[in-house]
Amino acid sequence: MNRTVGTLRRAVLLGLLVVLSGCGFHLQGRLPLPESIRTLHVEAVDEQSDFTQALRASLASSGAHLVEMSGPTAATLQISTDRITERVLTVSARNLPTDYELTYEVVVCVRGAGRELMAPETVSLSRIYSFDETKLLAKDREKEILLDALARDMAGVVMRRLSSLQ
Repeated sequence: MNRTVGTLRRAVLLGLLVVLSGCGFHLQGRLPLPESIRTLHVEAVDEQSDFTQALRASLASSGAHLVEMSGPTAATLQISTDRITERVLTVSARNLPTDYELTYEVVVCVRGAGRELMAPETVSLSRIYSFDETKLLAKDREKEILLDALARDMAGVVMRRLSSLQ
C-alpha cells in the first residue's frame, strides 16, 4: 500500500513538472541581454529619476557593463522622455478631488554599431489612487510608493524589450 502511494506521488510530481515545463513557465529573474548591448551607455534627460535608476539597476543585474561615455564598442540607450502626469478623476460633492490617475511615460531607443537597434518606443503605465484630505501624509506616501512601483514595472517592460533585440 505504501509503495503504491509513493509511486502515485512520484507520477503526479513528474506529471506536474512536465506540464509546467511545457507551458513555458519559468522563474522570474535575470533577462539575458544580446551581445550587441552588453556594453551600454545610458543617456537620460533626468539621470536621477526613479525610472532611470531602476533601469540601471536592472541592466547591471542582467550582466550589462554600464559605461560613462558612448564609444565605438558601446551601444547607447537614450531616454528622451521621462515624465509623470497626475490628473483628477473624480471629485466629491464639496468639489474636492477623491481619485487621481498617475501616469508615468518614457520614450527609449537604442543605437549601436552605427545603426538603430531599437526605434524610439513609448512605454506608459498608469495607476489610480484615492485621495482623502484627512489622511494627507498617508496619501502622499501612497503616491510615492505607486510612482516607485510604476518606475520598477516600466524598467521591467524595457528590459524584456531589450532582451528581445537581435
